[in-house]
Amino acid sequence: MNPPNQTPDDFSQFPLPHFTLTPPLPNPTSNPNFHPIPILNPNAAPPLNDHLISFPTPKKRRRGRPQRSGATSAYQFLTFTNGSFSPNLPNSNPNLDLNSIPSSSAATEQTTQPKTDDEIIIPSPRKKIDFGVISSIGGIEQVNYILIRNHIIAKWRENPSNWVTKDMFVDSIPKHCSTILNSAYNYLVTYGYINFGIAPAIKEKFPAEPSRRSNVVIVGAGLAGLATARQLMRFGFKVTVLEGRKRAGGRVYTKKMEGGNRVSAAADLGGSVLTGTLGNPLGILAKQLGSSLFKVRDKCPLYRTDGSPVDPDMDMKVEMAFNRLLDKASELRQLMGEVSTDVSLGAALETFREVYRDAVTEEEINLFNWHLANLEYANAGLVSKLSLAFWDQDDPYDMGGDHCFLPGGNGRLVQALAENVPILYEKTVHTINYGNDGVQVMTGSQVYEGDMALCTVPLGVLKSGSIKFVPELPQRKLDGIKRLGFGLLNKVGMLFPYVFWGTDFDTFGHLTNDPSSRGEFFLFYSYATVSGGPLLLALVAGEAAHRFETLPPIDVVAQVLRILKGIYEPQGITVPEPLQTVCTRWGGDPFSLGSYSNVAVGASGDDYDILAESVGDGRLFFAGEATTRRYPATMQGAFLTGLREAANMAQYAKSRTANKKINRSPSSNAHSYASALMDLFREPDLEFGSFSVIFCQKNANPKSPAILRVTISEPRKKNLESSKTDQQHSNKVLFQQLQSHFNQQQQLHVYTLLSKKQAFELREVRGGDEMRLNYLCEKLGIKLVGRKGLGPTADSIIASIKAQRGVRKPSSTPLAPKSGTSMLKTGTLKQKFIR
Repeated sequence: MNPPNQTPDDFSQFPLPHFTLTPPLPNPTSNPNFHPIPILNPNAAPPLNDHLISFPTPKKRRRGRPQRSGATSAYQFLTFTNGSFSPNLPNSNPNLDLNSIPSSSAATEQTTQPKTDDEIIIPSPRKKIDFGVISSIGGIEQVNYILIRNHIIAKWRENPSNWVTKDMFVDSIPKHCSTILNSAYNYLVTYGYINFGIAPAIKEKFPAEPSRRSNVVIVGAGLAGLATARQLMRFGFKVTVLEGRKRAGGRVYTKKMEGGNRVSAAADLGGSVLTGTLGNPLGILAKQLGSSLFKVRDKCPLYRTDGSPVDPDMDMKVEMAFNRLLDKASELRQLMGEVSTDVSLGAALETFREVYRDAVTEEEINLFNWHLANLEYANAGLVSKLSLAFWDQDDPYDMGGDHCFLPGGNGRLVQALAENVPILYEKTVHTINYGNDGVQVMTGSQVYEGDMALCTVPLGVLKSGSIKFVPELPQRKLDGIKRLGFGLLNKVGMLFPYVFWGTDFDTFGHLTNDPSSRGEFFLFYSYATVSGGPLLLALVAGEAAHRFETLPPIDVVAQVLRILKGIYEPQGITVPEPLQTVCTRWGGDPFSLGSYSNVAVGASGDDYDILAESVGDGRLFFAGEATTRRYPATMQGAFLTGLREAANMAQYAKSRTANKKINRSPSSNAHSYASALMDLFREPDLEFGSFSVIFCQKNANPKSPAILRVTISEPRKKNLESSKTDQQHSNKVLFQQLQSHFNQQQQLHVYTLLSKKQAFELREVRGGDEMRLNYLCEKLGIKLVGRKGLGPTADSIIASIKAQRGVRKPSSTPLAPKSGTSMLKTGTLKQKFIR
């Protein structure tokens, strides 16, 4: 009954946006000019979006008990009048593709084998521009791209065990759209929207030996790390995975439990339920394994503290009241605006419960607390610590479909993903050094060097500071790590000699009189239908999950058995002694220090994006469930971030290779680079206030490097004689040139390296140059330096931009501030840059 050395969390759901595939296509043979894909005429007007179906307001996921069809939870999202927060509703989110709409036929059939391939994960339009797939959002080009994209994905989803080639679509695409086909196909393959997974046809695409010089070190062999490793290996990278445990999978852990008389079962002690199957990439992996998913049935009876069943009418009444209070909390945060970011969801719910007196009797209060425990299970956090404003910020991306089990456990996916991946076990990483020359990952006395590194450790490990980053991570990322919440869920697995609890349901719940213990064994999962044996899992959430880890396992099991006997013995059913038991301790596991992330008071979805940002000019990357604002706290989300970072790392490696070719024989003359830099800044790619930016236009990666220059004016007294000179000077053109030259001598230029994405973010900062400077130095943690302080990395970037611009003629106009632009004073930069 001792807890295992490795531990799990319950990573279970995964929201996904919906959209429709191209409908079945007619037979083209009757018309030789017919194109199967309905490409639009580039000269035609863009179609109106009036026909598009808006997304329904999604309901907050409920991992344990499925939402009743009659219950409501129509949550609305914050809109701040000052524009500081853009609501995440699909109709206003630029990352949602509104040209892709839900299909009326996508409703999930009520069967034990749910659909997994009716819907697709939408690539962000903004990312498609950065990748060079389309030149702008909106218009015929994007519409044609969507048609081609959906056709490619639909073709692969017909049989995801096959490898889809570009040649399959050449005959069905008009020649004038061949460029879009090439770009769309390459984008979908690179970012893992098609041709990913563990099917033999995909494994065959792995090169026998690495074909690239880039060497990548991956920290962590969970779903994110394994997904990245497999993609990079297929891209031809040399990969080394360092795992602290003795096994792969991280917080996804399937333990084989065994008893006498050949009784055994597979227990998912970590990530267990796939909540939603439409478009689920793990559903695709299961299909490639030849395995069907098993739907978790909706029936979930509840039992009182004395073991008697809760009256169904009372159950329905309290559940509807609970959902009504969630709606009231939604209305409240709308009224409160930004103030709601500092208020907890728990405080709002408790206030409304008292005001509306929805739960007043002892049984009603116990039922209400059960629903709070279920909510704390879904978020791995106390409702008293969840942000009222953003606790459900990922709901717009909520995935449709059934909640499902994978027969035999999710360890089957881990085993398949880890096949032939070079994983070094029992390697505890304590230091990660990153810089212009690459990375060093240290475990004990061993050092693993690479061109890039990926850190996939859980948020709890990042919060603990057990891994030292050199140099320190930017303050912006450190603040995001601190703000996000990281909660706890534990489980008790019990293998019995036979099933005594019935087979007509997969879950049942138990109430408690003590609000502080509401999450203690509040929900039981029956795995008898999918694990291979009579297995029950009891869940411990909220405050109880933390207290649970201090209790002896023998006491814990005895308490669970008392609950089961209280429920079943009054029915004349004998509860046998378990053959084997196991208790998780995710909070005490040094490789997780918790279960999964949530949006705590003071945090927002932006913090997930911040954690996902790479640092060190594309040397150190981050993946895992806490790095995706759309699908946090899910197995699927972790897997998708692995595919995302594999694509990002490949793009950075490609960019660096291109720069090396351009700069293979760099000049040793620093003056030539300084002159080139001055020439390039005569025509900056971005210019706002006293800030100007240059970057390589051909590099579509938003994380590609850029050079920022800040111009500071030197305060000087007005020269009274200048007006006299102006009057006496007969040649005004000559005077203006001299005056411009004099003004330049009063300016100081300081520089820094940053990414294109950061440059565009800086441009959007409101409040003038001083606010931008504060954002640059304080939020991004970037220091400004003189020209010589930029170092050889900048020389490579300068050479790359210069080569890209080619014969582009520099402006002959002397570089001077544009009229209407502000000029920073030198005092503003006091102690904020290194010369």
